[in-house]
Amino acid sequence: MTYWEIFLAFFIPGIVGYGGGPASIPLVEKEVVDRYGWLTVNDFSEMLAMANALPGPIATKMAGFIGYQQGGILGAGVGVFATVAPSLILMVVLLSILLKFKDSPRVKNMSMLIRPTIAILLGVMAFDFFHTSYLDAGAWQMIGIALVSFLLMERLKVHPAFVIIGALVYGGIFLG
Repeated sequence: MTYWEIFLAFFIPGIVGYGGGPASIPLVEKEVVDRYGWLTVNDFSEMLAMANALPGPIATKMAGFIGYQQGGILGAGVGVFATVAPSLILMVVLLSILLKFKDSPRVKNMSMLIRPTIAILLGVMAFDFFHTSYLDAGAWQMIGIALVSFLLMERLKVHPAFVIIGALVYGGIFLG
């Protein structure tokens, strides 16, 4: 049953997570935190930070980690397959339909209506992470890390990967 649950936990967000890995993050969080209880919000945010620090698609890294945690190597394989399966199925089945109707105003309007929904889901997830950070690390730590990260990326144009690594090191030394 665990492998079936792992499959569903990543297949469903893969199907409805229009926009790729970043758009499916709140959906995966809902499954693994709220539905199955495999991780807490704090554990999920730490796993997500670590997954963002590593190269490659975020959704497959999350699926591999959580799948391995819940079902070993086979669980990791099931999770990664469940993550990529919706894309494979949709590409094979819908490619000809999309090419036929790509210039349709209805298709363009549908895409425009989905974007705000994704933005709201990402906003809710960000609020949950900030709330958890506020409770665990305190307001000044949270504000300081956010401000330094913003200045490094926006003003000094430091690559986000280096900012994430720096935040991980800071958190490991001062908050761990």
